[in-house]
Amino acid sequence: MHKYETLNISEDFYSIQGEGATTGVPAYFIRLKACNLMCGGRDGSLVKEGKATWWCDTEYVWKKGLEKPFEYLVDRWKEYDVLNWIKQGRVHLIWTGGEPTIPKNQQSINNFLEWFYSKNPSSSVYNEIETNGTIFIENDLFSKLHQINCSVKLENSGMSKDRRIVNKALERIKEHHNHFFKFVISQEDDIKEIVEDFVIPFDIEPTRVLMMPGLDKQEDYHERTLFCMEMAKKYGFVGLTRLHVSAWDQTTGV
Repeated sequence: MHKYETLNISEDFYSIQGEGATTGVPAYFIRLKACNLMCGGRDGSLVKEGKATWWCDTEYVWKKGLEKPFEYLVDRWKEYDVLNWIKQGRVHLIWTGGEPTIPKNQQSINNFLEWFYSKNPSSSVYNEIETNGTIFIENDLFSKLHQINCSVKLENSGMSKDRRIVNKALERIKEHHNHFFKFVISQEDDIKEIVEDFVIPFDIEPTRVLMMPGLDKQEDYHERTLFCMEMAKKYGFVGLTRLHVSAWDQTTGV
């Protein structure tokens, strides 16, 4: 394990968790630089070509980043006056990207947490990680995670099947006691793909299948959320929305 003493941060901010099983929980987001996928194509090129129905809404953010010392985050938590809440697990840490499981990012997160726990041994930090499920999570970091939110990509992302479905990485996530598989759906055929490519072959528990609409604009929020709710009723999976889009539209860093 490399002893990285910095985190390559694209942005970090205090907000609420807008997606997934902990929707509505106060959360501090740490977005790390780089991703191994490019959903929707660079600048949405695959959407324009009709090869994808959505594209990454944080592409312009995770492509940039600066190496920040570990103390930087603690100083930021003090600025927001949430340090004690983070220590208590009242505000969740959301490790996101890009892709936070890229090896260097994994090692940096693990080293940061070891550093933080050494200075705050009685803390009860709650760590969520948001991953695309294509990279194996190593033991050191795996043991420190309280929740894994795996956003497996479907054909509607425009990514090839061999790039977005990595058996070893997905089976690893299933080993975690608190894991969820989160899917972006744009049409009913997407649910059939979820069942045929993921739920059946990987034997995923239906209550851990979360669906949210492929939406990134406030103007589409109600129609797309209604569609997702109807699909949840029809197929018996968990239907969610993207709460942050309702509140802040396409604004990032809030």
